[in-house]
Amino acid sequence: MGCIAAEQESCIKCAMDTTLPPYVCTFKDRHGKSRWRFRRKGKTSYLPGVPGSPEFMAAYDAALAGRPVLQAEIRRLPTAASPKSLRAAWRILITRTAEWQALKPQTQARQTAIAEHFFNARVVESDPSVYGDMSIVDMERRHVKMILAQWSDTPHAAGHILRLIRKLITVALDEEWITIDPTYRLKYRPAYKGWRAWTEKERAAYEERWPIGTTPRLVYALTLYTGQRRSDVVKMKRTDIENNGIHVVQKKTGRALWIPLHADLVAVMRATNLQGETILVTQYGKPFSEKALGMRMLAWTRAAGLPPGATMHGLRKTLGKLLAEHGATTRQIMDILGHTDIAHAELYTREAEQRRLASDGMRTLAVINGGKAGV
Repeated sequence: MGCIAAEQESCIKCAMDTTLPPYVCTFKDRHGKSRWRFRRKGKTSYLPGVPGSPEFMAAYDAALAGRPVLQAEIRRLPTAASPKSLRAAWRILITRTAEWQALKPQTQARQTAIAEHFFNARVVESDPSVYGDMSIVDMERRHVKMILAQWSDTPHAAGHILRLIRKLITVALDEEWITIDPTYRLKYRPAYKGWRAWTEKERAAYEERWPIGTTPRLVYALTLYTGQRRSDVVKMKRTDIENNGIHVVQKKTGRALWIPLHADLVAVMRATNLQGETILVTQYGKPFSEKALGMRMLAWTRAAGLPPGATMHGLRKTLGKLLAEHGATTRQIMDILGHTDIAHAELYTREAEQRRLASDGMRTLAVINGGKAGV
């Protein structure tokens, strides 16, 4: 059986064992496993490992000195990555690919935030496993579909994640971790139209609630008649105005634009006391932050009785829609809104063109029927 030196400093059997350090006894626990116990001056401690191992000797030295054993705290680094995992592919993407290095800092920051949010999300709510540790080697098409389904309530986020996974898959293919792309020809088209344009009724209600001369009306007019994003509207300065137009360098795309000033926007600016560094300022005369302006616009639209869908970005959509309905070409819309992808601008012109063609078709039918249009 084992050594049970209850009150003795060591038993005779262990004391005669020259392979054991002083005050150490060995015994077998109830599972038949050999263990080592240190006993001196009535104090007992159990030693890990086997005699001579680093962990054993560290615990033995501590016991001799009468101090507790110092154990290293194991912490997982935020950027730690399991081999051939999604996060491992991400680290290669951001450190070794020309595609990533060519991106602008703000784009890198935005994509990094998306990636970290995805990597830290749990695969199953009841399990601590996260997507960042998921093996890219074992990823199948059904897994990608399950991931997209998990984000189905936020279609924009799901689209971003699919694009992220495709980039990681490309890395895995280049590194020869895998030979088949599980996202090949996988399409994700949720029933979602994005930010919508304001209706005429909503615009009239807002203009009635916030007359010319107020800050809410200035924000509305500046956004509607320049068609720029909130990130660009907050930076606009009086010094940017030149030759009846305003210069804008878009934060998202980096495009430098010159946008003619609409007469209605000019009237609103002339009726507003523009004394700040930027055209838009808070009640304290300071420039708005992007987030603060978004929160204020939400409050102003609610005060006007508008539904949640009436947003600042919706005013950008409104200008695109109005331009298309009044005959602006796709290229003209791109040069005002600053789109870099022609497909975005074509969304406006395609809808306007469909309406014009449908109206012309009905007028043709009326002529064929002797001027009598159908009910």
